[in-house]
Amino acid sequence: MPFDFGTIDTGDTAWVLASAALVLLMTPGLAFFYGGMVRVENVLSMIMQNFFCMGIVSVLWVLVTYSLAFGGANGFVGGFDHVGLAHMNVQVAGYTGAAGQTIPPVVFVCFQLMFAVITPALITGASADRFRFSAFALFIALWSVLVYGPVAHWVFSPTGWLYEHGAEDFAGGTVVHANAGAAALAVAIVLGPRRGWPSGDFRPHNVPFVLLGAGLLWFGWFGFNAGSALHANELAGSAFVNTNTAAACAMLGWILVERLRDGMASTLGAASGAVAGLVAITPAAGYVTPVGSIVIGLLAGGVCALATAVKGKVGIDDALDVGAVHLVGGALGALLIGLLGSSDIGGRDGLFYGGGSRLLREQIVAVAAVVAYSFVVSLIIAGAVRLVHRLRVTADEEAEGLDTTQHGEVAYRLW
Repeated sequence: MPFDFGTIDTGDTAWVLASAALVLLMTPGLAFFYGGMVRVENVLSMIMQNFFCMGIVSVLWVLVTYSLAFGGANGFVGGFDHVGLAHMNVQVAGYTGAAGQTIPPVVFVCFQLMFAVITPALITGASADRFRFSAFALFIALWSVLVYGPVAHWVFSPTGWLYEHGAEDFAGGTVVHANAGAAALAVAIVLGPRRGWPSGDFRPHNVPFVLLGAGLLWFGWFGFNAGSALHANELAGSAFVNTNTAAACAMLGWILVERLRDGMASTLGAASGAVAGLVAITPAAGYVTPVGSIVIGLLAGGVCALATAVKGKVGIDDALDVGAVHLVGGALGALLIGLLGSSDIGGRDGLFYGGGSRLLREQIVAVAAVVAYSFVVSLIIAGAVRLVHRLRVTADEEAEGLDTTQHGEVAYRLW
């Protein structure tokens, strides 16, 4: 149906545009966060992969991915009505009645684009130090269309099957974090471990970069979560408070685990804990009370810190713990909505607020469906790319570093 431009609220429009800009800043923040964690000879490669996502995903979003995500063809994929951003005078499918938007459709396009950009960028942490850049580029292009587009439609679009089933995801715990985390594990399995892992020296080369990246992510995350209200209103304020509270609590939870386990609390752990809390509160930011955000944050910090030990036991070299932070954190936050959701904030009541177990069951279905689809299709895409192009750098290239072998550059000149 045609969009009623007379319903546009300039305050809402300004807030969503500002939030889109905040979310875009998260990808350079992620580049520094991941870049500081890798060895010195791979820092530019990591930053480049993240910046490349900003380029290729932006173009694909305009050409086809937005249409697949937010068209209204059926419950599983959005169709091709908005290819090339055609028909921007039409209401975004499903946003009618009380859910009617007060921002122009093209502003919604801009906001959702930034989610599409950072999601595949998250995958880069698992494949650090060994993914050939040309193969990475092909994988990311295919993944953003074949995985991100359909999953965003399932959960974010009111015409998507998981949305209609009743699953709640305020800002992307399943669509962004569990989705990227599952894909990251699939890529790590196909690529195989880094040479010398797990006994080699893989310590971060620049922890201040990690803290800088975490700070930029924390800052941008207010647009990520509070902007997802799509209005400059009380719900946006609640999401903002919950986002900050959960990040703070998760940081404390992570360093507490470190203190008990290792005898000291690290700055790397503080940064990782804050990000884990931001991940876990993302699906729940507009659905839980501030007390709920404290519970989610503390659990996320502790659980994700403990989950980092799993990769060594199962033999999957997820280099920068994308699975432990984003898959575990995103799934945890989505599932806890089923327990801690409160209709006083938004959405429906969870089990602890008298809503019964139905919402929890719907959250389980959503998490399972997204993780399974992302993992399997990511395996298929990586396998298909491997048939036509070598995925991994050679042993000599890996030893020399990806900065010089893939990009002909070095990050630091000390002479």
